Amino acid sequence: MKLVTYKAHVEAPARLGVIEDGIVVDVAGFGEAVGLDLPDRMLDFIDLGPVAVRQLRNALHTADGDWGNALALPVETVKLLAPIPRPRKNIFGIGLNYLDHITESAKALDTDDALPKEPVVFSKPPTAVVGPGDPVRHDASMTQQLDWEVELAVIIGTTASQTKRENALAHVFGYSVMIDISARDNRRAGQWIFSKGMDSYAPFGPCIVTADEIPDPQQLDLWLTVNGVEKQRSNTAKMLFKVDELISDVSRGITLEPGDIIASGTPEGVGAGRDPQEWLWPGDVMEAHVEGIGTIRHPVINATEFK
Repeated sequence: MKLVTYKAHVEAPARLGVIEDGIVVDVAGFGEAVGLDLPDRMLDFIDLGPVAVRQLRNALHTADGDWGNALALPVETVKLLAPIPRPRKNIFGIGLNYLDHITESAKALDTDDALPKEPVVFSKPPTAVVGPGDPVRHDASMTQQLDWEVELAVIIGTTASQTKRENALAHVFGYSVMIDISARDNRRAGQWIFSKGMDSYAPFGPCIVTADEIPDPQQLDLWLTVNGVEKQRSNTAKMLFKVDELISDVSRGITLEPGDIIASGTPEGVGAGRDPQEWLWPGDVMEAHVEGIGTIRHPVINATEFK
């Protein structure tokens, strides 16, 4: 299933929807029509666990396009928000997780050219999240080196603590797309959170695809363009630390809870690694895609224009 958080119109409340054949079906309304008590918020739905996913999937199959009295609107007519508009905790970012990106980072950003022996973990605060179509803010007083990184986002479904690698994928609720925006000139004494955690630096969406539809997260193409020009193209098979390893490693010391997000790292092709280097500026437009999930598109604007 492709689950979204959406608004039926600009002033409507945010609600949980599921995309079926190009139609966004309101989950709570559909549940009421078929006798299921389903929530209207993504985090509340994730909290219900795998049983709710199975119930909704089976009910959609049985309905076969009959949504009863549930609100059902063409996806192009609604406003999609970030699937989880306000995560409960910081997003777990993973640095230097594709082999070629390790090489380009060592040349351009003075990072170690040796392969990490364990995942490099940083974080982005919940306030960094923006939804599909929302602008990324460029504050020239803060950065002259704004960069892009397309990533597979992993959404945790059940609590994982000291989880073994062989059991790790069972804790995944689903997958999404994230752009890890980075102000390269704000890596303060090697600390990345300010560089990567400013407002609007975590574009996220357009949906969460439930894990049952992506049985192998290590076989997904991903790409990113700027102004229609391809900058990144790779496959998640090239991750140094695979999704199950990341979950196992983080959960060794930090309990992963339902709704937590891991941004699993980016491949080569970032602006800092190019010769000459390239940066994002107001007026630029990024598109990022992960196979089987979808595409997000984000303009870059002058931060002083944001209201």
